[in-house]
Parts: sequence; structure tokens; C-alpha cells
Amino acid sequence: MSNDTNVDDPPEDAPSTEPDEEQAQPRSQDQESERQGERSPLEEGGDRRDDVDDGDQHEEIDGGDEFDDPVDEFDDPVDEFDRESADEDDDIETVEDLGSTVEVDPGVEVDEENAEDDLLGGLKVDSTADIEVPDRLVDQVIGQDEARDIIIKAAKQRRHVMMIGSPGTGKSMLAKAMSQLLPKEDLQDVLVYHNPDDGNEPKVRTVPAGKGEQIIDAHKEEARKRNQMRSILMWVIIAIIIGYAILSPASILLGILAAGIVWLIFRYTSRGTDAMVPNMIVNNGDQRTAPFEDATGAHAGALLGDVRHDPFQSGGMETPSHDRVEPGSIHQANKGVLFVDEMNTLDIRTQQKLMTAIQEGEFAITGQSERSSGAMVQTEPVPCDFIMIAAGNLDAMENMHPALRSRIKGYGYEVYMDDTIEDTPEMRRKYARFIAQEVERDGRLPHFTREAVEEVILEAKRRAGRKDHLTLLFRNLGGLVRVAGDIARAEDREYTARDDVLQAKRRSRSIEQQLADDYIERRKDYELQVTDDGVEGRVNGLAVMGEDSGIMLPVMAEIAPAQGGGQVIATGQLKEMAEESVQNVSAIIKKFSDVDLSEKDIHIQFVQAGEGGVDGDSASITVATAVISALEDIPVDQSIAMTGSLSVRGDVLPVGGVTHKIEAAAKAGCDKVIIPASNEQDVMIEDEYKEMIEIIPCSNISEVLDVALMGEPKKDSLVDRLKSITGSAFEGSQSGVGSASGSNPSPQ
Repeated sequence: MSNDTNVDDPPEDAPSTEPDEEQAQPRSQDQESERQGERSPLEEGGDRRDDVDDGDQHEEIDGGDEFDDPVDEFDDPVDEFDRESADEDDDIETVEDLGSTVEVDPGVEVDEENAEDDLLGGLKVDSTADIEVPDRLVDQVIGQDEARDIIIKAAKQRRHVMMIGSPGTGKSMLAKAMSQLLPKEDLQDVLVYHNPDDGNEPKVRTVPAGKGEQIIDAHKEEARKRNQMRSILMWVIIAIIIGYAILSPASILLGILAAGIVWLIFRYTSRGTDAMVPNMIVNNGDQRTAPFEDATGAHAGALLGDVRHDPFQSGGMETPSHDRVEPGSIHQANKGVLFVDEMNTLDIRTQQKLMTAIQEGEFAITGQSERSSGAMVQTEPVPCDFIMIAAGNLDAMENMHPALRSRIKGYGYEVYMDDTIEDTPEMRRKYARFIAQEVERDGRLPHFTREAVEEVILEAKRRAGRKDHLTLLFRNLGGLVRVAGDIARAEDREYTARDDVLQAKRRSRSIEQQLADDYIERRKDYELQVTDDGVEGRVNGLAVMGEDSGIMLPVMAEIAPAQGGGQVIATGQLKEMAEESVQNVSAIIKKFSDVDLSEKDIHIQFVQAGEGGVDGDSASITVATAVISALEDIPVDQSIAMTGSLSVRGDVLPVGGVTHKIEAAAKAGCDKVIIPASNEQDVMIEDEYKEMIEIIPCSNISEVLDVALMGEPKKDSLVDRLKSITGSAFEGSQSGVGSASGSNPSPQ
């Protein structure tokens, strides 16, 4: 499931990390120096980031023993957090806890004997209110066993992962679950300090999580006291000047001017004290588990960090450069997971920089706009030791930087997300739990009755497009659940019923399906669709719009004398695959026809194909039937529609979307529909269409013509002649090959 609709936010009730009063006592810099050996390994290893020049940078702070730089004054709050949360470890997902179970309230049973035939897998519940929803995110993953196993391994070994698959299959959900499975790390806060030597190169320092706020609070308190003392001194001096001016009436104007100059001087120099307060760009003080950052669609600045533009760049009005530094997602994901969906949308230069960050484990922050004042600023390298989870559809790999993909593959895994899963009682129980999850997460939907759950599972079977399978496109299925729940809620009903789900299926039609239905109605109005009698050279073809919408597409053929060499001319904005299918059809026609095709032009028209044109080869048998009908002057039964691919030997091959095509034929008023025999197992039409149309599976073009053509004597002679010529390309093993081909046909 990709669905963010199926993602629970990780727990936020982190235990307090505040140190006790004794721990919070500030130390002198000598004491701090003695504790350098107690720093975390990363802090010690980052000398370049840690060597903030306290002697220069905190010169004013060192004047008081009470507020020295408190970077190492406190015991590690991460250790304290670990001790306090030891009793709560069972709330955090571990690799051993991975699983996907369905639990019901006490007293509810599972009927294992009838589980195979029961749509709920034997689950004895009256509604989804009886199904317990798991708290852990990883337990909500359904169907993606291989991807889940890879996530487990990657979490153990800190490997990168690239997940490719259809939207809504669970990529983001698995990525978020991975952040909860990562081994415990010493999370860190990242502070940026003013660099007194070069203001355009701020210093970077990492400290254990929770210490960053303590350091900043101490700096702010010290700055407040310094400013208070300076203000008192300023007003004393101004009072003295004003008093002297009053005693000397001749110099009152000069005294007021002098007081103003003193005020400006103190006001200008006080900004230096404020600049000593560091900027915390990464705060993990309240983080219970490894960070998870979703950088999908992020621009370069949001992903890699940026420096804000400063309109006041001089004259004492400018903002210190370290205060303008903004972290990127790569820095906020330090010690955690960086998730980027649709990788191909990232600029190629951004991908190159991302590859550098993955390789080095640190990346300096600079302004991303060349014309901004921030482009002059570049920090020391900021840690970004994250696990990269890249995701996308199949086309995402085309525009992905090859070196970045090599980096992920060389140090991690690639996994393809399944679109369907085998229909088993266990999976049906999980689908029932999925509906309960959606209801619980939304918080406003009535629970679903048993009959309503059964209807949703039937829709999951139908959307799979394969026999004995269920769809794994849970985002779309979740949309159906929410629409059905909204309908029930609008009627103020206690439960969502089966009728609500049926109504939701009509209301939640895709745009393509709404357009297809509109086309069918318009063609009926203008008599563009013919479903009566017989017509030579005209066949009712079937096509798919989008992913789940069928439409009837007439194909017409005409034979004309050639104006040169004979050729096949096809119109209707055919795309490459459709053009190739026309050429395959012409091979069969040339083989069986007695007509000298070198003297004939064959014109083929896809009527009202639309702006999108025609793609795929599922109209092959339609084209072949139309051309043969035109050549032989044999009418085609217009009450029949058909779909199927065609080999050069005459075999009818499987295609995709047969369920939606059959329903489109029924809506158009056809009585029969011809489909490839290999697709017979994939038919999952709605009950309302079963009585409206007869489904005829065919395995050879001769069988198609036998059903589609009219005029017995002439038709029988043609079919017999064609049978003797074409034969079966898969004779002896056709059923096995057809089954394999039909198991995962390409949508056409």
C-alpha cells in the first residue's frame, strides 16, 4: 500500500529528557575541557565542526563563571532517554515483531472450515467494529512480502532501497515503517555558530539530542544579562550627558545630540552580543525513533539546505549569516530515513548533489540562488548520514541519474512492488482489517457491516483483473471506503451498508469512466453505434481509457483500387504498437486472400478515436475481421463486440482490461462479446451485466470469424479455407502459453 491513507504517525509521547537540577549546574571551561573524552564518537570525529573558537566567539560569555558555554555540561540526555524508555520498548517496532495479523475482540471466532468459501476468510464478525486495528505501522502492510523482507534487511544493515511500482502500493508506508525499525542510534542536534574570522563560513557543531536547546537557552540568558548591563550603562551615560547639558544651558542641543549618538553606538554594538547565540537547525530532542523525512517534490533548497536572502546586507542592520541558515531534508534525516518519491522529477544537478551527500555522509549548506546574498554563505559540512529510500513508477528510472541509481543499487536493494496478491482466506481477513483501519483513521465514518465488507472485497477482486487475485492498489480502494462511509454518514446511519458501497462505486467513477459513459450515450444519440443487422467491413472494437474504463470503438475497412503499389492505410492517430498490429493483420490477409493485394489499397479507420489516438494491439482481431469482411463482402454481425491481440499465425492472444471492455460492450447494447480464451479466467464483471451479454472466448481468428460473420454459405467456405491456412502457432501447448500470457497481460 502506498497509501498515506494507511500510515499512522509514529508515537509522539516521548519521555521527558530534562536533566535534574544537579546535572544542570554549569561548568567552567576547564571542566568542559576535561570532559572532551566523554563526547560521542561522531562529535569527536567532527573536529572541523566542533572547534568553535570559544575564546573568540564567547569572549563576553567567559567573563562570568555562571554562564560558560554549556555544550558538555549535562549528562547525555539520549542515555537518560534510553533508561527511561526501557519499559516502553515493546511500543517500538523491531524486526522480530514484523508481521501482519488480524485480531478480533475477545469472543469473536474464525471459522477455518469455511474460510476458503467465505468472502471474509471465515472471520465471524457483524461489522468492522469487531476487528482490532494494530497500533504498529508495520503490521498494517498487506501483500508486499518481498518488499517487506528487503526493508527488514536494509534496516538491519543500513542499506539504501529503491522501490518501483504503481501508485498506491505501499512505498511510502514501507519507508516510514523502516524508520521505526532502524537500530537505535545516538540522535544529534546540529548547531550553527557565528564565525568571527569569516562571517560567510558559519561553524557547525553536533551535540547529543536534547543538549541543543539547553545550550541555546544558556546563550540567550547570558545575552539577556549582557544586554541588560549594557542598557543600564547606556542610560547612566545618557543621564550624565543630559544632566551636564541642563547645567549648561548653552550646550543643551549639543547634549541631546551627544545622547543620541551614545544611544546609536550602544544599539549598534548590542547586535554583536545577539549574534553570539547559535542557531539550532536540527532538533532531535523530542525524537523517539529514527527521523523520517519525505522529500518528495522538494526543490533544491528544501532538499539540500539553503541560506535565506538578507535585504539588509550592511550598516549594522544585517542578519548574521548563521541565523539565516536553513537545513535541508537530507540534514533533518540524519541517522534516519530520507524518502523521495518520483525521483525523475528532481533536477539532474540536484540528483548529483544528493549522490555526493550519500557518499560523504555530510553536506555543506549554501544559498541555492546565485543572485541571492545567501550564495556568499557556505557552512562547514553538516552531517547527513541517512538511509535513502527512492521510489517511483517504471518511468522514474528513465530520468534518474545513472550514478545515483548505481550508488543505491551498489549499496542496497532494488524491489518491484506487486499490483495484485493471491486471493486466500488470510488475505481476505487482512482486507477486512484494512477497512477497519480506514474507518478508525478517518474518525468520522460509520463502521461497515459484514455485507458491506464483502462488497468491498468483491471490488478488490474485480480491480485485480486476474482470477483468484486481489488488488494491492489500496489508495484507490481506500477512496471507495471513504466515499461509501460519507454516504452512510450523510444519512446519519449507524453502519455503512452494502447499498452504500454500491452507490459509492457509481459516485467514485474515474474521469475516464465518466467520459467513456458520456461517449457511449452521445454515440447512441447520433446513431454512431450500430448494434443491429450486419454491415460489411465494420466491427465493434473495444478499448480501455485510463486504467479502469472501457469504451466501444468501431473500426471500418474499405478496399479500393491502388494508385500505385498496394498498401495498407490506417487512420485514427495510431501509435507505434497499434501500427505494428495492423501490419501483423496484413500478413494473415495476404496469406489467405485470393485477391491480388498488389492492386488494392486497404483503408482502415478507427472511428472517433479521439485526441489520445489508439495504442496497443488489442484491436488486432477487430482490424482483421473488418478487412476480411470488406475483401469477401461478408457482413459482420453488429450485435457483437470484440477485443484481442493477433499473432501473424492467426492465434488470438490475451490483452488487458477485459472486464472493463465487456462492461462497455454491455452498456453499448451489444448482445455478445468475443475475448481471447486466455483471458476467460480474468473476467470479473458486475452482476448487473451478466444477464445482459454473452461472453464468447476464442483462440483462433477462424473461431472469431465463425462467430462474427453472417451469411452462412459464404462464411462457412471462408472459415474452412482460413482454418487450413492459419492453424495454431501454439498447437499442443496453447493452453499453457495462454495461461502464462494471460496471467499478467499488458493493459491495452
